[in-house]
Amino acid sequence: MEKMKTKLGQRFEGKVAIVTASTQGIGFSIAERLGLEGASVVVSSRRQENVDEAVEKLKARGIEVYGVVCHVSNSEQRKNLIDKTVQKYGKIDVVVSNAAANPSVDNILETKESVLDKLWEINVKSAILVLQDAAPHMQKGSSVVLISSIAGYQPQTSMAMYGVTKTALLGLTKALAAEMAPDTRVNCIAPGFVPTHFADFITSNPTVRKAVEERTLLNRLGTTEDMAAATAFLASNDAAYITGETLVVAGGIPSRL
Repeated sequence: MEKMKTKLGQRFEGKVAIVTASTQGIGFSIAERLGLEGASVVVSSRRQENVDEAVEKLKARGIEVYGVVCHVSNSEQRKNLIDKTVQKYGKIDVVVSNAAANPSVDNILETKESVLDKLWEINVKSAILVLQDAAPHMQKGSSVVLISSIAGYQPQTSMAMYGVTKTALLGLTKALAAEMAPDTRVNCIAPGFVPTHFADFITSNPTVRKAVEERTLLNRLGTTEDMAAATAFLASNDAAYITGETLVVAGGIPSRL
């Protein structure tokens, strides 16, 4: 994103943005993009060393950033994330819910109950609970962006239950948009396949990677910057008349429920 620095607008000047699971991958790029556009960004993840490293990288880009350890399934840490943000910045303008887990490649009917619980808890329930804590502090004109997945439209065999939880986020977006209107807009992006640590089991296999690339109309995988740009658009005032919508960012992979 170095080349883009001089070209980016300042759509988030004076805004405060929380991005969960934001010390690497798509979450980090979203935090970086919002920060480069002027936001004060609060990054978080489960490990202190990851938080410290992300803060250091973002500060080196001239971004106003604050790091908090937060495992989204931990109620105390969720509350602490919101409390620390409000203590430091006094308000919340943007929440990007990016935390996700895919602890199993089993078929749905062979998935252990504990794994089903974890998938639901991290991928869906935590997004709701973070917003329960954040909502009282969100400003008029604020924005929420949930991060779903192309897998929510067509769950793949190896990640079927993960895909189902991502389908749930499409419905959650609609429900929350109605509930939080008119002061807060709620939208969603559904990323395609992006070579990150999270998707390593797909994108690191040359044969699988080529097959995925060929499914796209653009003949390439997505980048974390692609996802960050789409998220920044939906979170910004450029999307002021958009709420309850999901933007699929998947290079033309078919997306229909």
